[in-house]
Amino acid sequence: MTKNSLFSQLGVARPSFAALIDSGYAGLGALVVIVLLAPLGFDNNYHYDVAMKMGLNAIVAVGLNLLVGYAGQISLGHAAFFAIGGYSSAILASRYSVHGLIALAVGAALAGGLAFLVARPILRLSGHYLAMATLGLGIIVSIVINREIEFTGGPDGISVPVLQILGWKLRGPQTWYWIVAAVLVIVIFLSLNLMRSAFGRGLRALADSEIAAQTAGLDTAALKARIFVLSAVIAALSGSLFANAERFITPDEAGFLRSVELVTMVVVGGMASTFGAAVGAALLTLLPQALSGFELWHDFLFGAILVSAMIFLPKGIVPSLHLRLIERRRASKPDVSPAP
Repeated sequence: MTKNSLFSQLGVARPSFAALIDSGYAGLGALVVIVLLAPLGFDNNYHYDVAMKMGLNAIVAVGLNLLVGYAGQISLGHAAFFAIGGYSSAILASRYSVHGLIALAVGAALAGGLAFLVARPILRLSGHYLAMATLGLGIIVSIVINREIEFTGGPDGISVPVLQILGWKLRGPQTWYWIVAAVLVIVIFLSLNLMRSAFGRGLRALADSEIAAQTAGLDTAALKARIFVLSAVIAALSGSLFANAERFITPDEAGFLRSVELVTMVVVGGMASTFGAAVGAALLTLLPQALSGFELWHDFLFGAILVSAMIFLPKGIVPSLHLRLIERRRASKPDVSPAP
C-alpha cells in the first residue's frame, strides 16, 4: 500500500511540507533540536538549573495561554495552582511518605478539582471582574499556605524528599533538565493538537465573540470551565516538578507577583501562540539572570526591555516576527500580474 492510497483511504489529503510548517510541527521539531543541543553550551550545573526553570515556566505559560490567549479568559491567580501542585508533592512525600509520582498525581487532581469547583461561578464574570475574582482565589491559597504552618511550614517553606523511581534517585539539575524538557515537548505537542480539534476551534470562537459562539450552539460555559481546569492541571504538574527538582518550595510561588509574572510571559511571547508563550517564559526567566550584574539598573533595564518589546512587537514576540516574515516574503515575490 502506497502512502497516497493510505491517505485516500483515511479520507484526508496528504499533508505537504508547507502544511506541516504552518501546523507547528516544524516548530516542535526545532524545539527538540534545541533541547538536545543546548547542553553542549552549558558549562556547569547553574546553566542546567536556569534552563530547567525556563522549561518549568514554559510549561505553565503554555497551559495558561490556552486560557488567556485562545479562550480569552484572564487569570491573575494561576500561581495558586502551581503552588498547590508543589505543596501537594512536598507535604505528601515528606509528612506522609507518599511516593513522589502519586503525590504529583494527587496535586494535579487537587488543582483540577479546585478549578472545577470555582470555574462556573468565576467564569461567569468577564473583564476586570474576572481578573479580580481569580486574584482573590490566588490570595486565599497564598494565605492558607502561609498560615497552616503545621502542614506547609509557613513562610519558611517546606523541603521535599528525593524522588525515586525503581531505585533511581532523581536529583541534580542535569537529570531534571531532561525530565522537564521531555514534559515541555509533550505539553506543547498536546496543546498544538488540542487547538486543531473541534474543542480548540470552539475556544477560538469563544475568544472572538462569546455571543456569536452561543448563537452557533456552543456551550460556552462548559468550554470555559474545561479549559480552566486543564490549565490548572498543567500548572500543578509544573509546580510538582519544580518542588521535586528544587527539593524545596516556599509561599512565594503562590504570590500575586508570581501570577502577574506568568501572565506577562504569555503577553510578551504572544497570546494565542503556543510557541510564543514558551518563548516569553524562556525570555522572562533568562533576562533577570542576564541582568544580575547590573545591580543598580536591574529593575530599570528589565522594565525598559519589556516596554520596548510591547512597543515594537505589539502582538508579542513570536506573532509579530512571524507577521513580519510573511510580509517580507510577499514583498520579495515578483509581481506577475498581466499588464493592463
